[in-house]
Amino acid sequence: MADVTQDRIEEKLATYVDPYLEKDLVSTKCIKDIAIDGDTVTVKVVLGFPASGYRDELAGKLKTLVESVDGVGSAVIDVSSKISAHSAQKGVKHIEGIRNIIAVASGKGGVGKSTTAVNLALALSAEGASAGILDADIYGPSQPRMLGVQGKPESLDGKSLEPMNSYHLQAMSIGFLVDEETPMIWRGPMVTQALQQLLNDTNWKDLDYLVVDLPPGTGDIQLTLAQQVPVSGAVIVTTPQDIALLDARKGLKMFEKVEVPVLGVIENMSIHICSECGHEEYIFGQGGGERMSEENNADFLGALPLDKRIREETDSGKPTVVAEPDSRISQIYREIARRTAAKLSLKTKDYAARFPQIVIQND
Repeated sequence: MADVTQDRIEEKLATYVDPYLEKDLVSTKCIKDIAIDGDTVTVKVVLGFPASGYRDELAGKLKTLVESVDGVGSAVIDVSSKISAHSAQKGVKHIEGIRNIIAVASGKGGVGKSTTAVNLALALSAEGASAGILDADIYGPSQPRMLGVQGKPESLDGKSLEPMNSYHLQAMSIGFLVDEETPMIWRGPMVTQALQQLLNDTNWKDLDYLVVDLPPGTGDIQLTLAQQVPVSGAVIVTTPQDIALLDARKGLKMFEKVEVPVLGVIENMSIHICSECGHEEYIFGQGGGERMSEENNADFLGALPLDKRIREETDSGKPTVVAEPDSRISQIYREIARRTAAKLSLKTKDYAARFPQIVIQND
């Protein structure tokens, strides 16, 4: 019987390619410890992304792999997650209480970006992360209704706002501060100032991820976010329709120009399945999101169906991930959340937040 060594175990573990990282767990430094006691091997795995819905499946696969090594009697696989802060654009200051900011953008309206953003935030929370959402659409805020939140945020010190809470999400929106039917008749500079205040004057509490639901287009708010807010990564939402893809490409190129990494593309309304007969139809075309990802060297994060339940549940203030947590659609959102966070986990970590500020005082 061959001797069991760490090298042989590591060699075997390196053959498993994680579906979310799309790399092996050894090269991505997720294998933190391999302990050998007789013929029992204990492997400690620490993922850089939340994975509550995937942890047991991963542990089972790795256990089978390790136990296939000659000389191993049994394997114990300990899988956990540790979410780090990742670097943002150069020269942009870290925001207290937030490890990572993920911007959700689209080139045009009507592609389901806000619905995707809120379900992505809820899916990250369901996977075990501390998550929040900032509604950056000053002219047309929709998150208060989508999250079923009423009332105004508290201010304990008269200067800052406490985030609203809904379904374990910390949330902030201009919609919490003004009446739902009051139009925001503001010029660009006022809008960008409002966005900065909502972001910087909210007491975010130890968030792993803040999802920012951007308004459509590539205007003032997008530029402010890209130049003055520490964005760790951006997600582009599109439909398969050519006209939507054309505008989504502009959004993608904008983030590239301001050096915000694009984590990937989500294709919304990709296929319609008839609720009566089950007939499948590609109403807005087929495979556009995947083609766009390939052409622009971006990751394809997933495709969501055109399903009236998504619209009904979000309109009623209980998005799909919380309304039907065990449904196939919720599982797709959770898979997209894992893939998004996994892609971010491979980016450069931000060590600046760990260092104390040095203050020189004259006595």
